[in-house]
Amino acid sequence: MTYEKALEKIHSLLTFGSRPGLERMRELLRRLGDPQDKLKYIHVAGTNGKGSVCAMLSSVLTAAGYKTGLFISPYITDFRERIQINNQPIGKDVLTDAVEKTFPILEQLRNEGIIITEFEYVNALQFYIHANEKCDVVVLETGMGGLLDCTNVIKPPLCAVITAIGLDHTAVLGDTIEKIAEQKCGIIKRGSAVVSSPQESEARQVIEKTAKYKNVPLFFGSDLPLEIKEMTLFGSRFSIEDKEYEIKLAGDHQIENAATALNVLFYIRNKKLLTIPDEAIEYGLKTAVNPARLELISREPIVLLDGAHNPNGIAALKKAIKRFLPGKKITCVMGMLADKDSDGALSLLKGMFERVLTVPVDNPRAMSAEELAEKFRASGTNAVSYTSAKDAIDAVIAFAKNENGAVVICGSLYLAGEVRPYLLQKFC
Repeated sequence: MTYEKALEKIHSLLTFGSRPGLERMRELLRRLGDPQDKLKYIHVAGTNGKGSVCAMLSSVLTAAGYKTGLFISPYITDFRERIQINNQPIGKDVLTDAVEKTFPILEQLRNEGIIITEFEYVNALQFYIHANEKCDVVVLETGMGGLLDCTNVIKPPLCAVITAIGLDHTAVLGDTIEKIAEQKCGIIKRGSAVVSSPQESEARQVIEKTAKYKNVPLFFGSDLPLEIKEMTLFGSRFSIEDKEYEIKLAGDHQIENAATALNVLFYIRNKKLLTIPDEAIEYGLKTAVNPARLELISREPIVLLDGAHNPNGIAALKKAIKRFLPGKKITCVMGMLADKDSDGALSLLKGMFERVLTVPVDNPRAMSAEELAEKFRASGTNAVSYTSAKDAIDAVIAFAKNENGAVVICGSLYLAGEVRPYLLQKFC
């Protein structure tokens, strides 16, 4: 089997969409020998910040000498980003071999009337690969929700993590913060612990109630005595008591994510679950990367790529623009999926941009570029729709150079994945 054929088989399962429930996942894993039971985990759920917290945790654990698995979604440019070992995507041969050995089991299940979805299979693949590679620990990001997310078949993890909770995937998870928080809290298990990012009061109450019911210790990143030393587009420096830390990831929200990751690491170290030296923490945080999260692609002109696509993410982007680009004429390239809160996004971004160039996103759920442009125009923003994201990027870069302005590309991680290689080719 070739690598291309392996990907084709994986993506052929997209037809079956997303279907809640863990029974199919458990049956698939049982036939694979329950690889999930051979590993230790840090399990991460939340609406925003999951990817960055996972990147920081994986980077530190790798620096501490552990063979560290990482499972994230979605990927930005290469499918293998979803399954990593020591912060590197698995080899094409590793993925191909795993698909060759496991896909016949899916076909057998299908003959029995048990249909496995793409996300279920990809998750099973990461369990299978990380177990075969004998990882010491796996940083495991949920896909959507927590309680019924197919990552939630593991035994109690070293620690459960709940990052910032907001309104997203409301059709599946519920239309209130409380309902969504209940789903995210489904990863909290007796015999473990939970660390949470700062939360709105409604979410915090649900987390506290769940932790109390499950009788697990609960920590909040905001509990750490953190003092910010410097914040720039190139990263931040902060201290906790007598220790100073540096991160490359920009924005207030990334300092919050770092505090959440640190609380997880401090808990695991204090409980002697893993040995994590101070030097590994400092180096791991400093070198952690997470593409398309307020990513500075170019300094002249300033070009920022951000996957923000829900109210919390857009609010963090707006805050960063105000902090780092005051007085700049900003041109935005934006594409969104139709099932995202575009009206909420436009409301938050009103008055932020000199002009907006809307573009299509290569996804069946995409909103048309013209519909998004019409929404911006209705809110009083100068907007033009483009049929090609690359053409829009070429146009906005010309604007930025002529005006000594800046470019922000946002609205979807799928859009970020499409345009990032083109941006790197132009500027790196």
